[in-house]
Amino acid sequence: MTHGWDVSRMIAMKIRYSLSLLCICLLALLPLPAFAASKADVEAQFQTWIQKDIWPEARKAGISEKTFKAAFAGITLNWDLPDLAPPGFPKPKEQKQTQAEFSSPAPYFNEGRLQKLAVTGRGLASQYAPVLRRIEKTYGVPGPILLAIWGRETGFGVAKLPNSAIQVLATKAFMSTRKDMFRTELIAALRILEHGDVTPDQFRGSWAGALGQPQFMPTNYLKYAVDFDGDGHRNIWTSVPDTLASIANYLVQKGWQRGRGWGYEVTIPQNVSCAQEGPDLAKPISQWASLGIKRVSGKAFASDELRASGMMLVPAGRDGPEFIVTPNFYVIKEYNNSDLYGLYIGNLADRIASGSGAFEEKWGDVGKMLRSDVAGMQKTLERKGYDVGGTDGLPGYKTRRSIGQWQEKSGMKPTCYPDSSMLGVLK
Repeated sequence: MTHGWDVSRMIAMKIRYSLSLLCICLLALLPLPAFAASKADVEAQFQTWIQKDIWPEARKAGISEKTFKAAFAGITLNWDLPDLAPPGFPKPKEQKQTQAEFSSPAPYFNEGRLQKLAVTGRGLASQYAPVLRRIEKTYGVPGPILLAIWGRETGFGVAKLPNSAIQVLATKAFMSTRKDMFRTELIAALRILEHGDVTPDQFRGSWAGALGQPQFMPTNYLKYAVDFDGDGHRNIWTSVPDTLASIANYLVQKGWQRGRGWGYEVTIPQNVSCAQEGPDLAKPISQWASLGIKRVSGKAFASDELRASGMMLVPAGRDGPEFIVTPNFYVIKEYNNSDLYGLYIGNLADRIASGSGAFEEKWGDVGKMLRSDVAGMQKTLERKGYDVGGTDGLPGYKTRRSIGQWQEKSGMKPTCYPDSSMLGVLK
């Protein structure tokens, strides 16, 4: 005999069961979540993309089927590369750059590393003296500058290039956060292989797709690489003459001025505003000298330099080394758009050329603020009409200059660098 409450419970259970089935059916009709793809699925898409998408574009660019097949033989995705956005996977989280501290310039100039590079560089300057003289005669770029860049980029060719350049470029062209840029570089890389300067197995590069000892991206290789040893190939992987001459050609094409160096470490008197820095505020070095700016070495500026233009550079504001740089400094920055990189190359070149050492002035204890705080300062300065060069939380020369100008206008002694004391004042 069935009791009434048992019947009620059975009915309730049937209703819940029916609702569960209904929910399952409805969920089955919904699209799969975006991260349902597997790596195998993406690999299959990649192979289809190579054949259906890249091959037609490569053919239009003059790439033969033979070269194309050789380039992509055995190529699969490199999942270990940074900045990837695989199709069907969750979008990568944006880097919250404004929350991290930016670091002091001091660690960038690791003294032990610079000393080792300088010693090796001086040995190579002697070993390749005839080649360097011929390159300087042809392009006008001093050998120590070329050696410094070579040393900084790949340790004078000793650094390993572990990656297949085609694999890196294809992976990034297919599923990186900058697909369009890497697609262009991939087609350029195929053009290099088509020309026959290098075989696919020798075509090695960095995790970013930069090639050979000078670390040229493929488009830059096509524009600037040269055959300086006369063997018919532009070989920046194993030929030192080609490597050094290609760097020289790059710098010349970017505007290197023959007969000038990169710049000078100087002392700037306290009564001279640090808010005068930047490539857009160039003036004859004689004018800087007339303000009392002197070289820390104690040497006078050469007479021909006094007539030439120079720019103030204070990368740590008043709390670090100060410089008057030439237009060639900004040409070096074309290689890597960083003031510190340009100074590193200049300092290393001086060490190779003359055996000099570190900058005389020490780097102060700067760079201890959150990037979000600096970005806030930049936004405030922008609202006040200053050109800070962007609100990225990093103090480039426009931000440093704007801080100095604001400090002067506010009746403060200009330091030309952000610090925590400004947080409550700069509103």
